[in-house]
Amino acid sequence: MDTRPIGVFDSGIGGLTVVTSLLNELPREKIYYVGDTARVPYGNKSPTSIRRYSDEIVKWLIHHNCKVIIIACNTVSSVALEYLKQKYNVPIIGVIDPVVKYALKITKNKVIGVIGTTATIKSDAYGKKLRLANEKITIINIPCPLFVPLVEEGWTSGAVPKSIAKVYLKGLEKVNPDTIILGCTHYPLLKGVIEQVLSNDIQMIDSGLVTSIETKSTLAKHNLESNKSQQELQIFVTDSSELFKESASSFLGDIRIKVKRIELSSY
Repeated sequence: MDTRPIGVFDSGIGGLTVVTSLLNELPREKIYYVGDTARVPYGNKSPTSIRRYSDEIVKWLIHHNCKVIIIACNTVSSVALEYLKQKYNVPIIGVIDPVVKYALKITKNKVIGVIGTTATIKSDAYGKKLRLANEKITIINIPCPLFVPLVEEGWTSGAVPKSIAKVYLKGLEKVNPDTIILGCTHYPLLKGVIEQVLSNDIQMIDSGLVTSIETKSTLAKHNLESNKSQQELQIFVTDSSELFKESASSFLGDIRIKVKRIELSSY
């Protein structure tokens, strides 16, 4: 048994949707979460910058003895996962592969929509993997760059996000997908708004749940499971800790959290 923490990171608050699923799926684990709030969003950054930012965070998590690292960010998973896997000798899990497997399993008409940040959509990370698995799959990629700032500012319901969602998603009606991949860990917080815009028959895939199941399997495979009697969550951010704590508590509920500001440059 291994009581070292699981490291999770994202550009901001969105990765906590993955953390919430991890807490439900892995009740004995300690989790360290890093939100790079000083540099959010990642979706409009260059691949070079994204690799540098994620490299700094992974170094910090390894320095703090994390046994597994979860990239709770589709943008990083799409442009930096393989780079990080090659560089570090620790299991690193991205959010894309588990979601692709699940999407292929549940789609019936083989038409899948992918919504994500500009960087994720430009990389075509989901499309490449879906087509590799099944060349008959039709993929519709739609960038939704304003969704992350909306979530970071707490605009997850109401007329403003709904009107923006209508503009982004209007093209989906013509191609009739039966499955939508929420290709950013911020987007589940806008699920209610997206449901108001799309048909009720469309299935939406939240990467949090499928990634937590993949993590549980990885821990068992490498004999890294913890036998602690109580789980623990510690949150680290690169900008204001108070602002983050206020936002995080709105969907972590009654879970007690500690938020601390850190500097990454020294690692």
